[in-house]
Amino acid sequence: MSVPHAPDLRFDVDAVVLDIEGTTSATGFVVDVLYPYARERFGALLAARGEEPEVARAVAQVRAEIGEADADAGRIENVLGEWIDEDRKATPLKALQGILWAEGFARGELVSHFYPDVLPVLRRWHADGLRLYVYSSGSVAAQRAWFAHSPEGDLLGLVSGLYDTVNAGPKQEPDSYRAIAADTGDAPGRLLFLSDRPGELDAARAAGWRAAGVRRAGEPYAAAEFGDHPEASAFSDITFSASSS
Repeated sequence: MSVPHAPDLRFDVDAVVLDIEGTTSATGFVVDVLYPYARERFGALLAARGEEPEVARAVAQVRAEIGEADADAGRIENVLGEWIDEDRKATPLKALQGILWAEGFARGELVSHFYPDVLPVLRRWHADGLRLYVYSSGSVAAQRAWFAHSPEGDLLGLVSGLYDTVNAGPKQEPDSYRAIAADTGDAPGRLLFLSDRPGELDAARAAGWRAAGVRRAGEPYAAAEFGDHPEASAFSDITFSASSS
């Protein structure tokens, strides 16, 4: 499938909002490394730290979602495993994964993944004055750990804000993008969203944003139909009219 020529990928915006999985980073890393890491530790987390507010809140959300108010830790662990197998973007699952991943990154047991084209371009965009934000289904805690423990060290200084399904809302709902724009203070048309998922691009555009698809070989959405959204195969395809990027 062809990628539009460079003029279709030149934007006049003030900020770029990044999806992670399938866009900046390989889905395979999440599925093959991070998911098993969390799955192996859910039982211990629920058994030893079930009274911690963040863990207790997530457990209550799981019970509410499955309609089992008395579900014990074993049942919760099984449900979390089922949701992982379904690749379900459930908020309590993401919250508990985020706790475990953040601790794994902090201990040096995990190091995040970025496609080779991403970090040089993000550094250039940041240097050119573009503000960078992240909007991912992974929790803010997981996002923070992801950028703080990259193969090139702590990259949090590149990012002006982090958004997930808790502080912004579902990624295929236009209201979520309206909420992010309100929080950043940007006019919707001054924000560019990059994602590999057409439904997310549609939602962003419905909220008045600019949006571009990122099509990467081997990703689950590599053959997705982006409709009339411009698309790139690498971040280096994207340029900005107000910068030399």
